[in-house]
Amino acid sequence: MGNREALLVGAKACLRQKGYDRTSVRDIASAAGVSTAAVGYHYGSREALLNQALFEILDEWGDAMGRALVPDADGSARAHFERVWESLIEEFGAHPDLWLASVELFMQAQRQPELRPALAGGISQGRRGMAAILDGVPEDKVPEPSVRTLGTVQLALVSGVMLQCLSDPGSAPTAAEVLEGIRALAKIAS
Repeated sequence: MGNREALLVGAKACLRQKGYDRTSVRDIASAAGVSTAAVGYHYGSREALLNQALFEILDEWGDAMGRALVPDADGSARAHFERVWESLIEEFGAHPDLWLASVELFMQAQRQPELRPALAGGISQGRRGMAAILDGVPEDKVPEPSVRTLGTVQLALVSGVMLQCLSDPGSAPTAAEVLEGIRALAKIAS
C-alpha cells in the first residue's frame, strides 16, 4: 500500500475513533505510518482527506447494509422493513462517532461550498440506496419515482432518528416506536 492509500485507511480509522473535528493531521499521519507532510502532498488538506474518507465509509456502510438487508424470498415486506429499522438503530448505537462525523460533514459543507456537490451526490446516492433496500432491487433497477418518494422519505426519517439517537441515546426511539410512528403518519396521510 502506498502513502496515499495508507492515509485514507488512517483517516477512516481516525474518523471512527475520534470523529471529524477531533482528528488532527498528526493523528492521521500516525495512524498511516507516514509523515504529516504526506497529507498535504497527497490530499491538499486535512479536510479534503477526511471528507474523502467519510464519503468512502458511508458508501461502504450503504453497500454492506444493502447486502445485509436483502429481503427473504418468502418474507413479508413488513418484516423486511422492521429488520431495516432494527439494523439502522443498532448501527447508530454501535458507531456514534461515525454518524456524528457524517453530521459534521454537513456542517463543514456550510463553510466549504466546494463540498456541496459531493454532499448532494451522496444524498442522491443515499436516496437511491434506501429505495433499493426497501424495494429489494439493485440500485440500478430502482425507478426514479421510487428514488424521489420512497428513498427521499426514508432518508429523511433515517437522518432524523439518527440525530435523536446521537443527541439523547438514553431516550432514543426504538425500532418498534419508529414503526408505530410511521403507521400513525400513514393513517394521517391517507
